[in-house]
Amino acid sequence: MFWKKKRLKEAAQHVEPKTIVDLYNQIKDNVDFIQFEHCGNHFSCWISFFKTLVDVDYVHRDVLSFLYEQDVDSLNDIQKRLPIEKILKTTDLSTIQYRLLKGYIIIQKNKSDAECLIIPMTNVEGRQIGEPKTETSVMGPKESFVESIDTNINLMRKRLPIPQFRIEEIRIGKISKTRVCTMYIRGIANDENVHTVRQRLRDLEVSDLTDTILLAQLIGDNSQSPFPQFIDSERPDRTATAIYEGQIAVFIDGSPNAIILPSSITKFFSSIDDYFLPWYLATAYRILRVAAVGLSTLSSAIYVALLTYHYQLIPENLLGPLIASRSLVPFDPATEALILEVMIELLREAGARLPTKVGQTMSIVGGIVIGTASVQAGMTSNVLLIIVSISALGSFITPNYRMATTIRFLRFPFILSAQLLGLLGIAFCLTLLLAHLLRLTSLGRPFLEPYYPLRVTDLMDSIFRAPSNYQTTRPLFLRPGDAAKRNRNRSTEKRGKPSRDIDES
Repeated sequence: MFWKKKRLKEAAQHVEPKTIVDLYNQIKDNVDFIQFEHCGNHFSCWISFFKTLVDVDYVHRDVLSFLYEQDVDSLNDIQKRLPIEKILKTTDLSTIQYRLLKGYIIIQKNKSDAECLIIPMTNVEGRQIGEPKTETSVMGPKESFVESIDTNINLMRKRLPIPQFRIEEIRIGKISKTRVCTMYIRGIANDENVHTVRQRLRDLEVSDLTDTILLAQLIGDNSQSPFPQFIDSERPDRTATAIYEGQIAVFIDGSPNAIILPSSITKFFSSIDDYFLPWYLATAYRILRVAAVGLSTLSSAIYVALLTYHYQLIPENLLGPLIASRSLVPFDPATEALILEVMIELLREAGARLPTKVGQTMSIVGGIVIGTASVQAGMTSNVLLIIVSISALGSFITPNYRMATTIRFLRFPFILSAQLLGLLGIAFCLTLLLAHLLRLTSLGRPFLEPYYPLRVTDLMDSIFRAPSNYQTTRPLFLRPGDAAKRNRNRSTEKRGKPSRDIDES
């Protein structure tokens, strides 16, 4: 009987409050909830707040001292004369509940009155602006987003000081009521893209929302695809550049990343450093990244296919060392490759989860010790160890973390296909991968743009980066608005000419 009453009491506490008294009854057991009657010289009232969410110094200095010293006799007097912005008088219970749990203080004439004043006294605690952790760069700005959405808006406002810059806010989550902000430039961003983002955000029905990566999965065109359809960035400079081009950025309060949409596959292999280097060096590094991706995905699978089915394709000079290296290995090539690939993933996960200094040491020492021991014990061949190590390096060269994770995942189906059908299996797996990429879209735009469909103007900033004076138009696949057609976003074709000094001959 006791447990039944306890369950009924707990169930009653989860019911949505109907009056402000019900709200106070639900939260009164919290140790950080403060509620007291203030008896001033001229006016008495009830004050309620969470001391861990508000700045208590401001409460004593601005509110309580005002009530003691000023001659006020109603909530209207307080609202008019208290020198604090955004004081709200309301009877709406949902507004009172939300603001109370966000760091506002509640003032009532009587404890059970529905009408109250809501005064902002939020105590902002958070991480200071620091350097990017996942998108590091040798040159360029060193600021990164933080968990506070207001701070992130400030970082974007500094880089987009134009009246056409728009910030739209929506609250998502039946329980969390998370602030989600959409940023774009009116007249440059495509209206259809903006409308699609609005619609997808409004149609979301979730209980809580905590991070932009989760949001990207919820509003993506194909949530089952291993490929990310939106770029996530922690760099204000990259996000501002994308908005200038006509893309849209979405921020979530509590997340230190923004998602940029729509995006194409070439953007995942470009780094912010590419734009600080001469065009030919940036092009060389981008080609190196794409080659590394192909090497990372196919090298182990080709090794398995050649040794299992097509050993006649191996040159005679290389066939002898391969046979010698595998003479003591008890496993077939596919099993051997899978063991090493799983070992590499275990080391990577261990290094990522441990503290930074310990994780780096663990990855280096663990890779050397385990690799050497596995070769000496005859569990794997030294040739495959070299191939898998190069494959792992190729996956780490990708600038985007989520795309790098996808590339590491793709190695396993290719190895299994090579074991089943050899080079034919690799070709079949490549066909399925290409078919999937051809069908994939980002906010309704082709994911393989500018290669499919072919956009010659967009090739200027894809795998090949042309000189800045040739990149005179915004990406065509973004379908920029009328203002973008009248204004070029990058360097014009004209360059400044050096003028001679008066004393130069």
